[in-house]
Amino acid sequence: MVETQIAARGVCDPGVLRAMREVPREAFVPSHLADGAHVDRPLAIGEGQTISQPFIVALMLEAAGIGPQDRVLEIGAGSGYAAAVASRLGAQVCAVERIGALAEAARERLARLGYDNVEVRQGDGTGGWPGGGAFDVILVSAAGPEVPAALVAQLAPGGRLVMPVGERSGPQQLVRLCRTPDGLRQDDLGAVAFVPLIGAEGFAEDS
Repeated sequence: MVETQIAARGVCDPGVLRAMREVPREAFVPSHLADGAHVDRPLAIGEGQTISQPFIVALMLEAAGIGPQDRVLEIGAGSGYAAAVASRLGAQVCAVERIGALAEAARERLARLGYDNVEVRQGDGTGGWPGGGAFDVILVSAAGPEVPAALVAQLAPGGRLVMPVGERSGPQQLVRLCRTPDGLRQDDLGAVAFVPLIGAEGFAEDS
């Protein structure tokens, strides 16, 4: 998976490639889909949600440039897979999942597999991690109409935020915001397709 679907498509960060090799993707998908866990496509994980394709996970992690001392916030934890991979790169991962059943399953799975530097919280991810201070990296695994102001406010100096932005069921662009001494810089990283970011600063659940 790593050689043919990720490295061959241009992801070259050695830490990201190592982390993708270390985390068993099959442990983060429903058991009946385990045989196809390493195919480069999203897979359903229940509750209308998906686990992102391996290449997109690797692309977002490389764009974020996670270092060993970085605090990472992930929005849209799903099954916990991206949080697990990020935990092999950074010091601490705080992950928020809107759907209670998925949050509880991710929390149990991560603990069972030994990812002890990941904390999972159930809640509205568009509000970030209130009271958690600033984060060096923020990863958003769902597409919103714009980057939530609450997440921008929780981005540390020098921090990087990677998130898909666009229509609920239409064109979406993966963007990276970097907090520099001169303000926020935005980079466009290409077209993507994600589930919608639901919440107070995202899309309405029933829209």
